[in-house]
Order: sequence, then structure tokens, then C-alpha cells
Amino acid sequence: QVQLVESGGGLVQAGGSLRLSCAASGSIFGGNVMGWYRQVPEKQRELIAAISTGDTTNYSDPVKGRFTISRENRKNTVYLQMNSLKPEDTGVYICVFRALLSRLEVWGQGTLVTVSS
Repeated sequence: QVQLVESGGGLVQAGGSLRLSCAASGSIFGGNVMGWYRQVPEKQRELIAAISTGDTTNYSDPVKGRFTISRENRKNTVYLQMNSLKPEDTGVYICVFRALLSRLEVWGQGTLVTVSS
């Protein structure tokens, strides 16, 4: 089984920065994709950024140029560096792990990011 542990959320003023971390542990073999979704009350869960084992990345348009996703494969850990934060970035950021071959999908518990004006 795969487990995810997220950290790094908090309260920050507009224009500030945060760095989220998501560490995966357990039976991890082969290629995978890890990423971050944002959940806002009464809105659909939105993919923010994702990265493969081979470091291929995808970003949602609103965060391009401000957020950077990266990973350390030895640690099975993915990071989301969030700069120039805006109030609209507020939400629960949820980490996801998806194995490419087995299609195993695991979701984290989420970490709250609050950006004040």
C-alpha cells in the first residue's frame, strides 16, 4: 500500500510564498505521476500541477509562472513552490499519487492554504 504525508500549508499574505511537500511511502515501483489538486467549498476539485517520474510537468493556467512543481525520486517526495500568492489561491491542496502501470491511485488528506489580502 502507498501512503501520502503532506505538509507546508498555512496562512500567508498576498504576494508571499509557501512550499508544500508530499512524501509517498510504501510499495512504490516503476513510473508514477504525483500532483496537487485544489479543493474549494462548493467548487469542483481542480488540478493545479503534476509531475511524472521523468520530470514531465503540467500546470493549470492561473498558476503558470508563479508555481513550480518538482520531485526527488529517491525520497518519493513532490514539492510545490508557490510564489506571488493571491487570495484566489486559497483552498485545500490535496496530493495525489498515480502509478502508471497498475493505475493505483492514492489521495492525501490535504493541507490548507489561506492567502489574505
